[in-house]
Amino acid sequence: MKTPAYTRAARLPELLASRIVILDGAMGTMIQRHNLVEEDFRGERFRAHPKGLKGNFELLQLTRPEIVRSIHEAYLAAGADIVETNTFGATRVAQADYGLAEHAREMNVAAARLAREACDRHATPDKPRFVAGALGPTPRTASISPDVNDPAARNVTFEELRAAYREQAEGLLEGGCDLFLIETVFDTLNAKAAIFALDELMEESGERLPVIVSGTVTDASGRILSGQTVTAFWHSVRHARPLAIGLNCALGAALMRPYVAELARVAGDTFVSCYPNAGLPNPMSETGFDETPEITGGLLEEFARAGFLNIAGGCCGTTPEHIAEIARRVGRYAPRCGRRGALFGELEAA
Repeated sequence: MKTPAYTRAARLPELLASRIVILDGAMGTMIQRHNLVEEDFRGERFRAHPKGLKGNFELLQLTRPEIVRSIHEAYLAAGADIVETNTFGATRVAQADYGLAEHAREMNVAAARLAREACDRHATPDKPRFVAGALGPTPRTASISPDVNDPAARNVTFEELRAAYREQAEGLLEGGCDLFLIETVFDTLNAKAAIFALDELMEESGERLPVIVSGTVTDASGRILSGQTVTAFWHSVRHARPLAIGLNCALGAALMRPYVAELARVAGDTFVSCYPNAGLPNPMSETGFDETPEITGGLLEEFARAGFLNIAGGCCGTTPEHIAEIARRVGRYAPRCGRRGALFGELEAA
């Protein structure tokens, strides 16, 4: 049975086959530049909330939406084709830590609308812009015990994760996202819960959006936190037939290179994305990370030259300046060659 054509972001597969597409950079890094205090996060609406809210970046689309909007605008002006919603932690699982679980869906709707409005302002017929509804990993893991003395212990179930991701995805869809990005995956079982929720939602809603899955290699072992190599990770999620598979966060581009190369080699039936951190953490720098835009841009240019990339962007520590430099550098090269993917072929034939 053929996969139905996408009801949103229908032009994205063709675009990925024709050039390297640019993803935006860090949201948290840019928010931190505003030096916000507790009152900024609370606003009038949550002034009497019993728990501390400073650091809850996802709450800002409800209390300081102009900040989130300005960050999207800056990345679009820098050349981003895709901007992520400010929803990394906008699940009821994550928001429970702040006592705001019941506001999770509202956060996702508001975040998607802010990104949608910004993209619509910058889009042109020759350069469409896309909103990626970001689904983060949650602070709880389905595969790893939170108790070193009890390896069998778990603080979340697959069903709790599925329900939380379903609620998040519903909000993102309502707010106007074009695609879903399951990102910073450190536990493949969490990612599977997100994939299940998205598939369920799209089956019931009749909408069919592209899905990108991006894992996180946490150290020089070349494995994600739940123990899988990059190749094993790909084979664990390829049943979802994502539009792209990739890596982000934890490492800078220099350390990420062998794992991106491995992914580009084994994932023959999909596109490949990469959005690394701006090197290693450095509290003495303006962004908190080592790499300047020129360094990060140069490293990703080398990835493009090697034929690894279809999507390039930045994660922690990257700024609009980084994204502008990445866009300038990788734009000189053709996208990753090889099979364009079973899913893309099916959509062409549909």
